[in-house]
Amino acid sequence: MKGLYFVTDRGLCGDKTLADVVLQAVRGGAACVQLREKDVATRFFVEEALRIKALLAPFKAPLIINDRLDVALAVEADGVHVGQEDMPYEIARRLMGPRAIIGLSVETWEDVKRAQELDVDYLGVSPVFATPTKMDTKEPWGREGIARIRAFSRHPLVGIGGLNASNAEAVVMAGADSVAVVSAICAAPDPFTASRELTEIIRAALAKRATG
Repeated sequence: MKGLYFVTDRGLCGDKTLADVVLQAVRGGAACVQLREKDVATRFFVEEALRIKALLAPFKAPLIINDRLDVALAVEADGVHVGQEDMPYEIARRLMGPRAIIGLSVETWEDVKRAQELDVDYLGVSPVFATPTKMDTKEPWGREGIARIRAFSRHPLVGIGGLNASNAEAVVMAGADSVAVVSAICAAPDPFTASRELTEIIRAALAKRATG
């Protein structure tokens, strides 16, 4: 899991449709899309997930469903992202199968240590910085927290929380393999340009980190 990781929030899209924002994000270089729906009915979530999955197919960008394992299974999504209070990883893996992408949020150092024994595909380090899109989180990790996890963990790291074009490079240089954004694309006047700028920043930072 490397590159720009786009997490949706329809409430931040303004007069833009979610489908259009997703399309512009992947055209701009987003490596995957996490569909996050906290306040919609299950039927709507499933129908929306099927629409987004079809939209992503030509780009070969994985569709990750946030929290809802039932929705992920119903639409045969590429993966699911679970938090510490969601479906246990072991059950999610058994139901989704060995090829599914399963990410796990880590909000404390205890979470990180427990995750070391799990074959998750990535850790969602949350939040890196304080963010209004996630109010129910623990103390922000900051760049120092990312670096500490990178030194310890065997898993790819996806940073999320308060990330945008101004701090994406620093977070990658600290150890994140992927940068997840919400408002930086959803609320952008031009999601395509925002996605392209972030993609270029992340790629450059990954290359810089790889060469020391």
